[in-house]
Amino acid sequence: MKTLTELEQELKNLLAGITSLDEEAIAETQARLDSLTKPQGSLGQLEEIAKQLAGIQRTSSPHIRKKAVLLMAGDHGVVAEGVSAFPQEVTPQMLYNFLNGGAAINVLSRQAGADVVCTDVGVAFPLEPAELMKRRVKNGTANMAQGPAMTRAEAIQAILVGAAVAKEQIDLGANLLATGDMGIGNTTPSSAIAALYTGLPVEQVVGRGTGVDDRGLARKIEVIHKAISLNKPDTDDPLDVLAKVGGLEIAAIAGSILQAAASRAAIIVDGFISTAGALIAAKLSPNAVRYMLPSHSSVEPGHRQALKILGLDPVLILNMRLGEGTGAALSIYLVEAAIHILEEMATFASAGVSEQA
Repeated sequence: MKTLTELEQELKNLLAGITSLDEEAIAETQARLDSLTKPQGSLGQLEEIAKQLAGIQRTSSPHIRKKAVLLMAGDHGVVAEGVSAFPQEVTPQMLYNFLNGGAAINVLSRQAGADVVCTDVGVAFPLEPAELMKRRVKNGTANMAQGPAMTRAEAIQAILVGAAVAKEQIDLGANLLATGDMGIGNTTPSSAIAALYTGLPVEQVVGRGTGVDDRGLARKIEVIHKAISLNKPDTDDPLDVLAKVGGLEIAAIAGSILQAAASRAAIIVDGFISTAGALIAAKLSPNAVRYMLPSHSSVEPGHRQALKILGLDPVLILNMRLGEGTGAALSIYLVEAAIHILEEMATFASAGVSEQA
């Protein structure tokens, strides 16, 4: 078992590898886009995605080699407070469903040509075979309404698990990653993180999650208030926030984003839980934001506000709230479309079309 000092140094090394994008490649891509047979800027966010990919890959001819959805799973002690409409046993049951290819994320990822990589970071139940638990940090977080969700060392360890999973996929050739999550009760810590970093009242960022009724929603708000008041997370220290009111899979999502940035790979951020992880990653390394690609806008009230803090503008609005990486998987099509625009559209000169006067 590594010491806290060793874990902190490993995280510091990861953060040190995150640099800014290649502005020259972005400028060259802008010039290419402006030369194509269309009014300048008329393809909106597709053009922005193309430029961002160019800056990430350090080339004006970016391409996608391989795609992977990194689905992180973890349980939450706070479910003991009655914040979810589903029992915690659903987390391992859904993990098996992912592994068997039967969930929504499997369907959408197959259509997008992306692998789904499932990781148990902190499920609360035993899994078979035991190999599935090899990256587990602990058996779920503690109840954040009774004390910190985890220790600082556990938070860093979970971040590093996410980074290791991302690194494995990048080493296998993936240069477009997507975030995903599974964990009954995980909108509660995500709402706490969103409230802390948006500065909005808890009531404005909390949604119904798995579908709690009015009484459940009121209970959820009360629990988050209690957790924040009791634990007093320091927003100037994202590791403190993560440890006190976060989740193990949220930490791993943050780690996968940080590793993508350090490896100069783009990563699509899914819904509310993934965006909570993205907030932590951004606080640890502001440069990491430029490696994040937006996906959809969840119906969870705090999601759009959290995206604003990150400066991310969702490309899809489908009234989704499933998580798993489903919005990110759908967004893969749009990222690839941006590449095709760069590669396949004719220029004004090559097509013999008159440019704007």
